[in-house]
Amino acid sequence: MGKKVKKEECPPKDVFDPLLIESKTPATVVLMLSSPENEILAKACDALYKYASKGDENKVTLLGLGALEHLYKLLSHEDPLVRRNAVMVFGIMASNHDVKKLLRELDVTKSLIPQLAPEEDVVIHEFATLCLAYMAVEYTTKVKIFEQGGLEPLIRLLGSPDPDVKKNSLECIYLLVQDFQNRAAVRELNVIPPLLGLLGSEYPVIQLLALQTLEVISKDRETRILLGENKGLDCLLNILENNELHDLHIKTLAVLGNCLADVHTLQQIQLTGGLKKLVSFLEVSTVPDIQKNAAKAITKAAYDSEIRKILHWEEVEKFLLSLLEANNDEVKVAASQAISAMCENIDSKCVLGLQGIPQLVQLLSSDNEEVKEAVVTALTNLTTASPRNASVVAEAEGIGPLMNTLKAQRDGAISNAIAVLTNLSLQEPFRVSIQSHGIMSALVRPLRSTNSQVQSKAAFAVAAFGCDADARTELRNAGGLGPLVELLHSKNEEVRRNACWAVMVCGSDELTAFELCRLGALDILEEINLSTTRKNKFSEAALETLLDNNLSQKYSRMGYLSSSNFITNGFYDCGQIKPGEKFLSLEELSKQELTDRRAIIFINAK
Repeated sequence: MGKKVKKEECPPKDVFDPLLIESKTPATVVLMLSSPENEILAKACDALYKYASKGDENKVTLLGLGALEHLYKLLSHEDPLVRRNAVMVFGIMASNHDVKKLLRELDVTKSLIPQLAPEEDVVIHEFATLCLAYMAVEYTTKVKIFEQGGLEPLIRLLGSPDPDVKKNSLECIYLLVQDFQNRAAVRELNVIPPLLGLLGSEYPVIQLLALQTLEVISKDRETRILLGENKGLDCLLNILENNELHDLHIKTLAVLGNCLADVHTLQQIQLTGGLKKLVSFLEVSTVPDIQKNAAKAITKAAYDSEIRKILHWEEVEKFLLSLLEANNDEVKVAASQAISAMCENIDSKCVLGLQGIPQLVQLLSSDNEEVKEAVVTALTNLTTASPRNASVVAEAEGIGPLMNTLKAQRDGAISNAIAVLTNLSLQEPFRVSIQSHGIMSALVRPLRSTNSQVQSKAAFAVAAFGCDADARTELRNAGGLGPLVELLHSKNEEVRRNACWAVMVCGSDELTAFELCRLGALDILEEINLSTTRKNKFSEAALETLLDNNLSQKYSRMGYLSSSNFITNGFYDCGQIKPGEKFLSLEELSKQELTDRRAIIFINAK
C-alpha cells in the first residue's frame, strides 16, 4: 500500500522554495501550522510531508509534537493549496500504526470523504484515498466510511484519469467489501462495470486488485448474476485465453470458481461455450496453483446436484484424473477431494471408478500423509454402494496398500481405509482375501484410538469381518476384545451402537462369548439396556447373544434357559447371582473353601 503506479511528477514551481523551511526543526514547523498566513501554512505542510516521507521514525516524532491535531483543522481550510498539502501529510502519515489510532480518535474520515468530491484537485484525491486505504484495514473505520457515505465517491474515483487515485480507491473498496454489508452496498452502487473496466488497465497492480475485489464480491449470488449481465464472464475467460496475462490467471480462476458454484451462472457459461473453453484451458495448464484452485472450485461447486450434472456433461472427470498424475502433492490432494465430491453423481462415480481407482491405489503408497488421506477418502466414496468399484479396487491390488494405510498418522486416513476394506468385505472373495492379510490384528490399534470416527469405523469393521470363526479367533488372540468392550462405555452414540453390533457378532461362539463376559461386556450391556437414551437394538441383541453362548452365566443371571438353548459339557449351575454380583468361573469357584451352601452342579459327560 502506498506505492505509486505512475511516475513521480515534479512539484509545481509556483508553490514555494522548500529551502526556506527545511532548515527549521520539526517542532518549529509544527508551530508554523498556527500561522494566519496561507503561504506559510502551505509551506509548513509541504515541509512536514517531506519530513514524514523519510521514514517511520519521523512520523512518530511529528505525532509526539501534536502535528496531526493542527493538520486536522487545515483539512477544511478555504485555501485549496493549504488543504491539498495537509491532505498529503495525512496520506503519508497514515501508514504508521500509532498515527492511525489517533486518526480514528479524530474521526478523520469525516473530513477526508468530502475531499473526494469531483471538483477537488487530483492530488487531494490521491492522498485522501491513500489515507482511507490505510485506515480501512480496521473494522471500526470500515463502518464509519460506510455510514459517512464514502462508498459512492470511492466507486466514482475508479474512473479517475489518475492511476494512483484508481489504485488507492480500489484498495480501499477491496478492504471494505470484506464486510458483508459493504458487499451489498457496492453492488447497489453498480461497482461491477468500473471493476470490469479496470481489468483492461495497463497497470498489473490495478488489474490484480480488481480481480481480488471481484473474487470477494462474487461470493454473493446477486453479484454473480450482475457479472453475467455485464458480460463479466466473457471478460474473465478472455483473460485466461491471453497468455501475456498469465500472472492474472490464478485470481481470474478464483472469480470463475465462485461463479461455478451457482447453477444459473454456470448454465450461462455453458450456453455460451465458456465452460468448454474453461475446461480446455485447465487441461493444458501445468501451473500447480491453477490446477489446485481449479480442483478446489470444482469441489465447492459439486455440492449441488444440478451443477454435478453439468460438470459431468462437460467431462470434467478427465481433467480431475489428469491432475492425479501431477508432480505436486497439493494438486493431488485437491483433485482427490474433487473426485470425492463428484462421486455423488452416479454417472461420474462410474467413470471415476473405472478410470481413476488404479491411479488412486498407486497414490496410497505416497509419503505425504495428506495425499494418503485425500486419496483413501476418494476411494471410500467411490466404493460405497458400488460393488463394481469395490471389484476394481481389488483387481488393482488395493488390499495390501489399504492394510498399510491402517498404520497412517492421520485419523482421517485410518478411518477411511477401514471404510474401504469394509465396503470390499461385502463380497465373499474379497473378505477372505482381506482376512488373509490379518485384518483383525490390524484393527486392534484403531479400536484403541481416541478419535470417535476411527473407533466407530473399527467397531463396524469388526462386525463385518467377525462373522468368520477364524477372524474371531484372530481378534481374541490379538487382544482386540478388551478395547472393543471399552467402546461400549463410549458417550458417542454411533461408536456405542457399532461396538454393540461387533460384540453381538463376535459373541456368537462360546470361547469369544466367555472372554467378552470375563472382560465385563455383560455388565456394561445390562447397564446400557437399563437406560432409555443409551440402549439400542444392537445392545439388546448383543446381551442376548452373549448369554445364549454362555449358558452357565445365563442360567445364573436369569434363572431359566430357553427352549433353543442346549446344555453341553462344561455347563455348571452355581445358583442365581444378585444384580451387581460377579459371576465366578469354575476355576475361581474351585479355589473357594467348602461351605454348607448347596453344591455346584457341573456337567461333564466325558
